[in-house]
Amino acid sequence: MVELRSEEEQLDAVKRWWKENGMSLIAGAVLAAAGVFGWNAWQNYQQGQSEAASMRYQQLVNMTASNELGDDQLASAREMVSEINAEHGDTLYAELALLLDARLAVQQGDLEGARSALENAADSSRRYVQSLAWLRLARVELADGNPAQAHALLDEPISDALAAQRANVRGDAFAAQGDTDAARDAWETAMEVSQTQDQPLYGVQFKLDDLGAEEATQ
Repeated sequence: MVELRSEEEQLDAVKRWWKENGMSLIAGAVLAAAGVFGWNAWQNYQQGQSEAASMRYQQLVNMTASNELGDDQLASAREMVSEINAEHGDTLYAELALLLDARLAVQQGDLEGARSALENAADSSRRYVQSLAWLRLARVELADGNPAQAHALLDEPISDALAAQRANVRGDAFAAQGDTDAARDAWETAMEVSQTQDQPLYGVQFKLDDLGAEEATQ
């Protein structure tokens, strides 16, 4: 750039530059401010949505705390699941509500409803929610007499944090197919993982004891 030789020339240059670029600078500043405001507003909105979803989900948990719910209570709880997903479908609480809905559906004897809820939860981008959904879908398939489909679901990339439960359900699937040796191996694996990785597991030892009792009577 050619060096300016006087204060007047510098002032004239500033005036010309401002005339050519001033409005765009103002517009840019306004847009930047609007962007910051919009981002903050969006963040506040998201936080508000999450808090509202959390409150609704806690209401749902409280409503379903009893293991003996009447038909009206089950219907009301499942309606709340629908509301949470309609109003807060992009939150973790909506996905957790679907997992709970599957349990409520099983209590109603509605295996298809449980399957639908869990399939929706399995579409989650949250790995642990997906893993729980696949694991529970496998249980639903077993309850519906489909051990081969249960095995297929257990082949999904389920979180290592659920390895003991996965092996346990795998054993149930083998047992449903009449393969007691494979069932024993799977349940023993479940027990080992449970102990070494501190993953609580209940009832597996009873299954192994029952296998031993059956073999003793043969």
